[in-house]
Amino acid sequence: MPEHVSYAVAGGVATLTMDHAETRNALTAELVNGLGDGLARAEADPDVRVVVLTNRGAAFCAGADLKGVSQEEPRYTLVELLDAIQTSATPVVGRIAGHCTGGGVGLAAACDVSLMVADAVMGFTEVRIGVVPAIISVVCLPKMRRGDAMELFLSGEKIAAARAAEVGLVTRAVPPEALDGAVAGVVGAIARGGPEALGLAKRLVNEVPAMDRQAAFAWTAEISAERFASTEAAEGIAAFRERRDAAWVSADGGAGR
Repeated sequence: MPEHVSYAVAGGVATLTMDHAETRNALTAELVNGLGDGLARAEADPDVRVVVLTNRGAAFCAGADLKGVSQEEPRYTLVELLDAIQTSATPVVGRIAGHCTGGGVGLAAACDVSLMVADAVMGFTEVRIGVVPAIISVVCLPKMRRGDAMELFLSGEKIAAARAAEVGLVTRAVPPEALDGAVAGVVGAIARGGPEALGLAKRLVNEVPAMDRQAAFAWTAEISAERFASTEAAEGIAAFRERRDAAWVSADGGAGR
């Protein structure tokens, strides 16, 4: 059976590439299994500093497997896949090089930073076939204003990448010829952060908004004290004072330890 998701590592960056043109990278069991395995592999590799999630072909992800072409048994649910992206201590950057519909919107929105090619479109098309964007609402709604979400959920209309960025579903829209450079810039900037600090920074963004204010202050005060006392912070502060790169930054300024 052909591989629906390829995995490659270079310079501390693990790239997961969805590549099943036949289904427009729909969320078949094969594709979800490949993504789940790839994320787990990257998380377990101490040399991987950033994960890039991308695609080949005109579609980033067409959502649910409506044609029922899956031949494998699923090892991961969509819930587990989206949760793995958001809870991974390794930052996940979406290189959205194609159209996103249905569950594919959730996949793009779950990424920590996502750059979408400007000539692609995105849409919550579920209501037009009598279903709803239920599971993906968990990762999409925290990024959107209520009015935008209501309009897009109810209309099922597809929107341009620039509008997707405006409503918060992706970080920004990028011209096709500039996509690779923009992704490399984001990856390089993220990789300059301390590996442990990056995982905790993700937790702050994902968890603090839902917490009671006093509980949030108590938890974040503990995190702050722990980080300032950490070996990683000692190295980072020393590097700042000595005007050099921290030990975890590679010689070329990108990912590395």
